[in-house]
Amino acid sequence: MTTIDADAHVIETPETWSLLEGEERRYIPKIVTQVFGEAVRTNFKGRPQAEYWAINNRMYARDGNVGLDTPRESREMSDVEARLRHMDELEVDIQVLYPTLLLRPIADNSRLELALTRSYNRWLSGIWKAGGGRLRWVAVPPLRSMDKVRDELGYARDHGACGVFMRGLECELPLTDPYFYPVYEIAAELDMAICIHLGNGSFEVHDFYSKDTPYTKFKLPTIGAFHSLIMDQTPSKFPALRWGMVEVSANWLPYVVNDLKLRYLNEGRRLPENVLAANNFYVACEVTDDFNYVLPVAGEDNLIVGTDYGHADSSSEIEALRKLRDIGGIKASVVAKILDDNPRALYGLS
Repeated sequence: MTTIDADAHVIETPETWSLLEGEERRYIPKIVTQVFGEAVRTNFKGRPQAEYWAINNRMYARDGNVGLDTPRESREMSDVEARLRHMDELEVDIQVLYPTLLLRPIADNSRLELALTRSYNRWLSGIWKAGGGRLRWVAVPPLRSMDKVRDELGYARDHGACGVFMRGLECELPLTDPYFYPVYEIAAELDMAICIHLGNGSFEVHDFYSKDTPYTKFKLPTIGAFHSLIMDQTPSKFPALRWGMVEVSANWLPYVVNDLKLRYLNEGRRLPENVLAANNFYVACEVTDDFNYVLPVAGEDNLIVGTDYGHADSSSEIEALRKLRDIGGIKASVVAKILDDNPRALYGLS
């Protein structure tokens, strides 16, 4: 059995943006360090934050969500071989890589977004090549330049990408908005999953919440995106497309599905018995989830699991894949599906 970490991360570095060329180099993010006064913020471990990305006159913490249980050269990908060796120690065969900085809204204009997405995607393509097929990744689409999406995703697909990165809100719009239909069509044609990762791409909503409300700022918009997509029946409009919900656990699923049933009934509709299977949806669980509560609703074939490698937030568990095998009450055959069959199906891995 292959073991697939369905949600691992890279921590962006100056190398990430080194592939910007020509006039685009004026968009290179800068790292600034606080050297005077008390720290304004602390990270998830309570340590003072000192480093920030400066992008388009906005500041983003660089060291706010860094997992110190991972070697720096591994989480920043300065030494891909070190990452692979750590994966061997964790008994992980394949990781699917997601961004870190880009979980937040970064670009409010098409030129900046296109420059950053191109450089990020080409950085990941180099990591994939160096990883010998063990480091797959999700591509960041230039959503404000819809005419560039096909070329960018095509390049990414040819260089190891197996999904399209999206957040619960994008471009100040819900994911049900027809504006995103071309992205869904292209992803289906390229056999790439739409991977809705914990995050928020809306400046308006992101900035409304304070720094102390990551649950409402990031998790609720992501869970809400699932609810909206099912209510709107968006997946049925793209029957060949696979969808993933990543890093929001799975304990919310029974509650949301029950709410959907009631709303469907009020509209004279009937919700499919297995909502995930009927809509080609896969949900990333966490080892702290109540599987007796989740599995009857999710079924055996649509749950995946990830370590959140490189991060240190409430979803991070570097030993998640090993621990899943040791949880009582889950059949070995179901564990095998969560660790291999299901993520392989979502990401289209051969």
